[in-house]
Amino acid sequence: MTHIRRYFVHHAPIFITAVCHRRQPYLKCDEHKALLLLVMREVKGEWPFRMVGYVILDEHFHWLILSQAPESFPLIMQSVKLRFARRFPRVEWHATGHVWQRRYWDHIIRNDNDLQRHLDYIHYNPVKHGLAKAVADYRWSSFGEYFQRGMYLAGWGETMPKGIEGLVPE
Repeated sequence: MTHIRRYFVHHAPIFITAVCHRRQPYLKCDEHKALLLLVMREVKGEWPFRMVGYVILDEHFHWLILSQAPESFPLIMQSVKLRFARRFPRVEWHATGHVWQRRYWDHIIRNDNDLQRHLDYIHYNPVKHGLAKAVADYRWSSFGEYFQRGMYLAGWGETMPKGIEGLVPE
């Protein structure tokens, strides 16, 4: 069994990638994406953290959170994955017996530049994976909230933003 080291840094956002078991497109339909987002928000109500950014794709999601107790993010992830799996229609995943891969990938954000690169990566991901032609057309991400606050300009993401190539292992 692999022992993954998790590092905890106070006041540092954490970028997380969780993948469906065997990369099955369990999140393909809007109802399942909505369920995952609902679960994320429910867990947020129980643990002290802020959702900084997110994108939900067909077989994985990326999430940027800032926890008041950084050592709790493994428990936050466990809560999200378990709660979602309990509500996800069993008929969808009964053949494998799992909804999620056992592990998830995390990265501690080091500075403002690192934070912006990861937000850009999150928001560009639907275009990268061919789920939308324009970033603004994809509803399952936090891009719209950032756009409304003026943090992204109209037309952002028409080309791949600089600095995000190879940022996260796929």
